[in-house]
Amino acid sequence: MHISEGVLSGPVLASGAVLALAGTAIGLKKIDYDHIVHVSILASAFFVASLIHVNIGPSSVHLILNGIVGLLLGFAAIPAILTALLLQSVLFQYGGLTALGVNVVVMAFPAVLVHYLFRPLLGKSPTLTFVGGFLAGMVSIMLSSLLLGLALWFTDKNFFETSLTIIIAHIPVMIIEGIVTGFCVSFLLKVYPEIIPVKK
Repeated sequence: MHISEGVLSGPVLASGAVLALAGTAIGLKKIDYDHIVHVSILASAFFVASLIHVNIGPSSVHLILNGIVGLLLGFAAIPAILTALLLQSVLFQYGGLTALGVNVVVMAFPAVLVHYLFRPLLGKSPTLTFVGGFLAGMVSIMLSSLLLGLALWFTDKNFFETSLTIIIAHIPVMIIEGIVTGFCVSFLLKVYPEIIPVKK
């Protein structure tokens, strides 16, 4: 789902950079520094999950795990995802530095949204916890795909078919991410509940 260098227009890149900068500033203020290790672990999980990918035009299909990162971190997911994307860009040339802001918006902003939508389901019951995780994983990928498509479309209307292809290609990923996130959240609630921001 990384957007490569040289694909997007200047205004789209600038808009992404501004939004990513603002989101990162908010995220840094929201980080609970007593639990900074949780942020590091989840950023690492995101980093590793995104390494295995299949290229489709200017984008790629792969597990992302932004749903679980957002579900557990809220706004702190933005600097966590930014750090992982920056390292991927520098070490493996995934995405690129000029597209970093847009890639952060595409992957981190849906993560924050699912935190507020589905966090209240965590801890209510095993079934609701799994459902909350599943929806967080699925919806985060769906929204990321849509944002990616919009970034391409705003760059050039001729990217419409490419955008549609990217969204359709991510439908299996949405389902897989949902299942993985649901099981991960359910497991974490049993073995390490401190990492789950349960809202009573």
